[in-house]
Amino acid sequence: MVTTLLIILFVFLMLGFPMMIPLILAPLMVVLFFLPQVEPFLMIQQMMSGISEPILLAVPLFIFAADIMSMGKTSNRLLDFVGAFVGHLRGGYAITTAAACTLFGSISGSTQGTVVAIGTPMRERLLKVGYKDSTAIALIINASDVALLVPPSIGMIIYGLISRTSVGDLFIAGIGPGLLIFAFFAIYAYIHARLYNIPLADKATWNQRLQFTWRAVLPLMFPVIIIGGIYSGFFTPTEAAGVSVLYALILELVVFRSFSIKKVPSVALSTGLITSAVFILVAGGQAFAFTLGITGIPGLIADTFLSGDPGPIEVLIIVSIFFFVGCMFVDPIVVILILTPIFQPAAAAAGIDPVHLGVIVTFQAALGSATPPFGVDIFTASAVFNRSYLDTIRGTPPFIIMMLIVCILLIIFPEISLFLLPE
Repeated sequence: MVTTLLIILFVFLMLGFPMMIPLILAPLMVVLFFLPQVEPFLMIQQMMSGISEPILLAVPLFIFAADIMSMGKTSNRLLDFVGAFVGHLRGGYAITTAAACTLFGSISGSTQGTVVAIGTPMRERLLKVGYKDSTAIALIINASDVALLVPPSIGMIIYGLISRTSVGDLFIAGIGPGLLIFAFFAIYAYIHARLYNIPLADKATWNQRLQFTWRAVLPLMFPVIIIGGIYSGFFTPTEAAGVSVLYALILELVVFRSFSIKKVPSVALSTGLITSAVFILVAGGQAFAFTLGITGIPGLIADTFLSGDPGPIEVLIIVSIFFFVGCMFVDPIVVILILTPIFQPAAAAAGIDPVHLGVIVTFQAALGSATPPFGVDIFTASAVFNRSYLDTIRGTPPFIIMMLIVCILLIIFPEISLFLLPE
């Protein structure tokens, strides 16, 4: 029965069907043909319950805000601001890319949105100063994955929903790991630029820096409003998502006037399409996890890999391996939905803080999103930049190694995630 479930999933994926199709069909066929004691309507019930939680309202709202600012001038203002201060340094353009991806990730919460918004203009700048295309694309892909860690992370919203963990605490806990990844990428950019003699860009004058800072003040207030509002308890993550849409509309329509109100419906349509795909994945993931529970797979995995009263580090290593491998092949949202209920009890038994577990889970989702063979951001970048699959992944190994190092540090030192949380 379990084998049938996995074979159906694999065959449909190999035939080119989008992930949502086998995710729903596989458990439904198993219930119909192998579990006659289970009423088929329960699958519909499980799917509906998976998308009925109020916290999920934050997902389309954050996506809508990101789409508004991607169409407007926010991303370019952030790029100009960061570039004015670090662009002239050795590896400055690469550092600018990593910093801008981190900042825009704190606005969008979407890795793929960050690839498009920051990657499109920065790739051209990187190529002009002498970077190989494979290096530029790899940097963009992996730096964009910080969006899954820094608030407002969609991955953390999904994890919080499944694990019943405070999404606000998860948002705050992602800041430290996100900044640590940026630091690693910045150091690598400096060393890479020295080794390959990447030319320096012109140094901006202080007058230019002040000008770009002034232009970026309002976009930079975006994460301040979200993080500050949640941290202070002024509003919930869902309310923060609503505020983000209002703030984005005011910036782009009234202050920057980057596009007219007539284009808002088309942006909303794009958001609706993305949101529908996310929600179908969430619904299908709930049904898939329900079917796995009936088959006894969670207990089998726990007995096989988590027997013998393992310690916190051992549990986190096993969790990291499963999520990393899973996200290499399947959409991260699906992996979080299916695997979180399996490993959460063992993590709790080992005394692991559920917020720290959430950071590890979303970190692996970010890493898997950029890792061959089927990391979703690889295919996004390949489509956006019109490059072949092999060209897109050629420069990724150094960044994957750095991400793995950061993961080890997170496992050994949970304070990296938890130091900002109130006692």
